[in-house]
Amino acid sequence: MTDTLAPTRRARGTVLAAAPLTIMAAAIIAPSLPAMREDFADTPGSGLLVRLALTVTSLAIAISAPLAGIVADRVGRRPLLLAGLGLYAVSGTAGFFVDDLYLLLITRAGLGLAVGGIMTAISTLITDWFTGERRASFLGLQQAFASLGGVVFLPLAGLLATVSWQAPFWIYSVSAVVAVFAIVSLREPVRDSPSAREDGRSRLPARIVGVYVLALVVTLVFYMAPTQLPFLLEGFGSGPAVIGVVVAGSTLTGVAGALAFPRLRGRRGPTAITTVSVALMGVGWLVIGTAGTVAQVVAGLLAGGLGVGLVVPNLNLLLAEFAHPAQRGRVLSGLVTGIFLGQFLSPLVVQPLVQGIGIAGSFIWTGIALGTGAALAALLSNRNNGKETR
Repeated sequence: MTDTLAPTRRARGTVLAAAPLTIMAAAIIAPSLPAMREDFADTPGSGLLVRLALTVTSLAIAISAPLAGIVADRVGRRPLLLAGLGLYAVSGTAGFFVDDLYLLLITRAGLGLAVGGIMTAISTLITDWFTGERRASFLGLQQAFASLGGVVFLPLAGLLATVSWQAPFWIYSVSAVVAVFAIVSLREPVRDSPSAREDGRSRLPARIVGVYVLALVVTLVFYMAPTQLPFLLEGFGSGPAVIGVVVAGSTLTGVAGALAFPRLRGRRGPTAITTVSVALMGVGWLVIGTAGTVAQVVAGLLAGGLGVGLVVPNLNLLLAEFAHPAQRGRVLSGLVTGIFLGQFLSPLVVQPLVQGIGIAGSFIWTGIALGTGAALAALLSNRNNGKETR
């Protein structure tokens, strides 16, 4: 697929409008959790189940994304996106109406299924539409819009939660508006049919699996910010409002990183960008772990957010270049799985470290590990480049 078949401006706008829906999906209800716990206090195990209402969405995304990839390749990107947007609106807003905690968990899992489909569909559409620099540019723009969604919708959710813990669920209805534009503006791109050897039954190359693992690790580490930082900041005497603003800082620099990605990608290769991204996260986490003030925590978080803003579109582009057009849905869906499985696993994996050396110590040693990994990657890359020039 070449740029001569690029989509209309309205089609591009629709895909960018769908991008924020993925980032905000799980976190929209975070401000509502304390009130939810009180409202469902009579339900056995409500303390844990209310927390699961937040994390089950990420788990459902991780599990459903591979299926979404198969649908994208065999049925089409447009039908998958429309189905995902419709399910998103229904399952998301359902939280306003349900009064049973177990039923709420079911609707949250349905929301995860929807996000898995939406993310896979928009990533494959972008890689179908564009090649070369335009693909890199639009993937960076997609990540920037996704991060901007967090900046806009998460504070709105907090405001609505002061009215009622159920009120933020209405934010999910935005998906219905995007669905209308998708119906009107999107057309299924022309794709090559998979051959007998490219029908998805062959094993994935090791380099593709390596990208998945890297995405999982990066996301697992980055999600230490929303899951661990509130408790660290509490030790500095920060209240909920300050904590919310501080954590949102990573989203802002994520936008900056995503917007800078296309220009950087034109000058540096994917390995170099990944190395820089991991190094930024390592430095940021070291600063957070050694911080003595809230301002120092903010500085570290801004550096880490910049790294994530660079690495996500970089991995997306790398997979798009690896994958045959007939397999892009399946290949890119693995990245979705890696990202959201990392989100789900983050508190579980980090908790033993927190119990052993504390939250600050966990950030320090994670930062050291990331910095060491980035240094080794840079060393190996330089050595390989040196061999190629001999």
